[in-house]
Amino acid sequence: MTPARLPTLPARLLRHVLAPLALVWALGTAISVGIAWHFTQRAFDHSLLDDAALIASSVQLQGEQLELMLTAREVNRVLFDQVETLYFSVATRNGQPIAGARDLRVALPEVPATHRFADMLWRGQAVRTVVLHRATPQPFDVIVAQTIHSRRAALQRLVLFALVPQLLLLALLAWSMRRAIGEDLSPLQQLQQALGRRSANDLAPVHVEARTRDVATLASALNDLLARLERSVRGQREFAGNVAHELRTPLAGIRALADYGLAQSEPRAWREQLERIAASQARVSRLVDQLLDLALASEAEAGLKLEPVRLDELVRDAVLRFLPRADAAGVDLGATGIDVPCTVRGDATLVDGILTNLLDNALRYGTAAAGEASAVTVSLALDGLHAVLSVQDNGPGLPGELQAQLVQRGAQGETGQLLGQGAGLGLALVAQYARLMNAAMSLGSGEGGRGWLCAIRFQLAGEPGA
Repeated sequence: MTPARLPTLPARLLRHVLAPLALVWALGTAISVGIAWHFTQRAFDHSLLDDAALIASSVQLQGEQLELMLTAREVNRVLFDQVETLYFSVATRNGQPIAGARDLRVALPEVPATHRFADMLWRGQAVRTVVLHRATPQPFDVIVAQTIHSRRAALQRLVLFALVPQLLLLALLAWSMRRAIGEDLSPLQQLQQALGRRSANDLAPVHVEARTRDVATLASALNDLLARLERSVRGQREFAGNVAHELRTPLAGIRALADYGLAQSEPRAWREQLERIAASQARVSRLVDQLLDLALASEAEAGLKLEPVRLDELVRDAVLRFLPRADAAGVDLGATGIDVPCTVRGDATLVDGILTNLLDNALRYGTAAAGEASAVTVSLALDGLHAVLSVQDNGPGLPGELQAQLVQRGAQGETGQLLGQGAGLGLALVAQYARLMNAAMSLGSGEGGRGWLCAIRFQLAGEPGA
């Protein structure tokens, strides 16, 4: 079904509310009218029974026969009614007429009942009858019949007076509810119009003046979704920009090395160029891995769940993994403080990424001056309710005013530029990983102002407010 054919939300709410309410009101009105009609009928019947009793009191025994001691005028006075027509009949128990209409006959009451009401059609008109039995001075029955115009009029008035006010109240309630529902749902219409006017690139939060908690929750959830989409789109744009920017130069360098090698005729020159191409390819491969890590870190920001992580075990594994590379480079790689169990709130993959990038940077750029042994130390220490992970080398270091620039994407530092290694993404990854885990990152110099130091301050597992 197309949206244009679907009912509106206010219409559905009104139907779901008013339909059961109208049904309940209709049942209530019917019950009320039924009860009122029952008691009205009883009042009419009592009046009819009183007329029969008055006539029966005027029947006396004259000799051996019963006679009605009322004249025609007196009977008309007894049975007078401005609206209805009344008929009567007095007869013995065996049906012998005494007075009144001889053809007025109804079913007699069963003993021990003394009277009986009934509806019948007599002389072409509907009447209400009552038969009253008297046992003294001799058994006889008095029948009084009355037309039912007043009864019908009373029923019509009861239905009219009961139904019309209910319908008016229901209409008033429907109007009031439609207005209230329209006002409460107007923020949804504003939200629809705001989203309909937006372009695909506009992911800013939507302002909704909510009047109910449900609409406010919907607006909040929608804005949260827009924020996540904005972060995702921004991450995709940054990834595409990083790939286009960072890969252009190394790929152009590989192409230049290949062209230069093809222009040479000596196998030795070919080998040198192939070795340079292989080194450039390794650099491009590492650059692609770091760009993918940055993109994944941006995607993980929305759904990252921090859990207790054994930081000492992750440090031990990372150091063991980098020992062969450190030995091949002649660097003394060591670790301190990992003999004490240390559990922090974080993500094992992100912590491993921090250690990998910091150790890789230290082994690349932390080479000591000539005549000194190069050393890289990974330290783990407890500081109150925090654990501090630090990686330090004894290389040339970096002035304090330039250290903050290293956490920006594409910033390498003078040593990296001289070595022609890296793409300036390692510390940017470390900074983003630390932020995702609510950890604090700081840069500085090593002991005695020599070398370079990067410290990450984690929250211990179980810290209040963590």
